Amino acid sequence: MRFRAALLDLDGTLLDTLSDLAEAMNRVLRRHGFRTHPVSDYKGFVGDGVEWLVRRALPDGHRMEQDIPRFVDAMRREYKALDHAQTRPYPGIAQLLEALTERGVRLAVLSNKMDDFTKEMVARFFPHVHFDAVVGAAPGAPVKPDPTAALEIAREIGIVPEDWMHLGDTAVDMKTAVASGMFAVGALWGFRSAEELIQGGAQVLVRSPGALHSFL
Repeated sequence: MRFRAALLDLDGTLLDTLSDLAEAMNRVLRRHGFRTHPVSDYKGFVGDGVEWLVRRALPDGHRMEQDIPRFVDAMRREYKALDHAQTRPYPGIAQLLEALTERGVRLAVLSNKMDDFTKEMVARFFPHVHFDAVVGAAPGAPVKPDPTAALEIAREIGIVPEDWMHLGDTAVDMKTAVASGMFAVGALWGFRSAEELIQGGAQVLVRSPGALHSFL
């Protein structure tokens, strides 16, 4: 298939960030005397932004609305302190981005990760890749699956949504693609299952970045 642009999720799609996210939140939990979670549990906690990660990780009875901002701030501090020690691009991602660029496909990143971390990580891990837009979660702005940011990126770049594919690893990404009129591609190497991606509206599932290259 031929696409003119690709909207890419970050966590679980371009970068394997799970271990660092888990360690940061577990440090917060330990400091407050709460039970920590195995890394695998965080596959179900992430995807909707840091506030929802914190809510899901906190034990029952400790999710009072007035306390959530304090835990979010603590999570941010711990995550920054870890400096992405265990984060890596997934195997084949660098080659996929290079191939898309060579085909003339415009690239953009849209993440529910906080905007400052999103921009810093894309610049750090993909310094030689040109992205026309890199957008993360900002205070007061709607996040995925709301299509607002995806549609705004498409408008700014000047390519209609029908000519985009949206690659992501969660139902949130697939719902964003459907709501914005983009072609939904589910990444099976990420954090969630094929069943979730299909239920979210995935139009095709790919098992590896190389398989996506072959599909395109």
